[in-house]
Amino acid sequence: MPTIEEIEFVKMHGAGNDYVYIDATQSCPEDLPALARAISDRHFGVGGDGLVAILRSECADFRMRMFNADGSEAQMCGNASRCIGKFVYDRGLTASTTVTLETLAGIKILRLHLGDDGKVATVTVDMGEPTLEPVNVPAIATSLHESGAGIVELAYGDRAYRAVAVSMGNPHGVIFIDHSPTDHEVLEIGKAFEVDPAWPEKVNVEFARVISSEKIEMRVWERGSGETLACGTGACATAVAAALTGRVSRHCDIILRGGTLTIEWDEATGHVFMTGPAATVADGRYYYSPTSPAGSPSCRPGSEAGAPDGFTAAAPTDSATPASSQPQPI
Repeated sequence: MPTIEEIEFVKMHGAGNDYVYIDATQSCPEDLPALARAISDRHFGVGGDGLVAILRSECADFRMRMFNADGSEAQMCGNASRCIGKFVYDRGLTASTTVTLETLAGIKILRLHLGDDGKVATVTVDMGEPTLEPVNVPAIATSLHESGAGIVELAYGDRAYRAVAVSMGNPHGVIFIDHSPTDHEVLEIGKAFEVDPAWPEKVNVEFARVISSEKIEMRVWERGSGETLACGTGACATAVAAALTGRVSRHCDIILRGGTLTIEWDEATGHVFMTGPAATVADGRYYYSPTSPAGSPSCRPGSEAGAPDGFTAAAPTDSATPASSQPQPI
């Protein structure tokens, strides 16, 4: 019989970008990439865009390790950082409404905004300064915008696209279009561009339509996860790219499939501030077999009535065809 681990988890989402969170402040599973692949499976696992482990830190209040659904580790995730703020406050791991979080992209500052129930409703994250130098994104730029940002020329079939390269701790390629992003663009073209040789570490691909000087519609293909309903670093990168190219002001709303994030690029400090919701979906216990092939979960009978085999779940705790196929000029 394979060894079964019982792993307590919390399912959370930020604007629909859903991850499985585990409290690893006392102990942590050994093989987090394999666990991420198994627990993220939407049929045989809990289901989510990835796995987030919350750990103790020697240089901040907490440390985040975040893994995509394919098991690859990401440097930073804006939506996950907001959910961590809610997790640690609502569950009594901190009494402070200002939290420092260690990530692979540096230390981030979270400011927690409480709702009427005394729990965290929204979080503002200081995402730091964007990186624009192509070599540091990293991206192989075809040309430079006057702002210094790299422009990457990409092709899909006989169509040409221009992406603004921005890093928010992880690489992004922002493509501006003059229509609402289509499934074909996100699911096929975005998937192809993720692994284009112009991006040495792969890339998150954003398709963005500017609605007004303070509003952008965006869909994203995330590196290692596919399309997600929201991407916090992607929203920040989109806002920065749009401001750099004169499309919007430094304060704008990014409308994503899962909700809206408010982004402010502060001119005085150069830091990008992201504000958005964080919600808890359910608590549960996941039955995991590390020896299962490819890190797949070992589902076991006897879970609580009404819950899928493999984990037990508690009730939630929180309550077009484009007009033009041509990309806009940079």
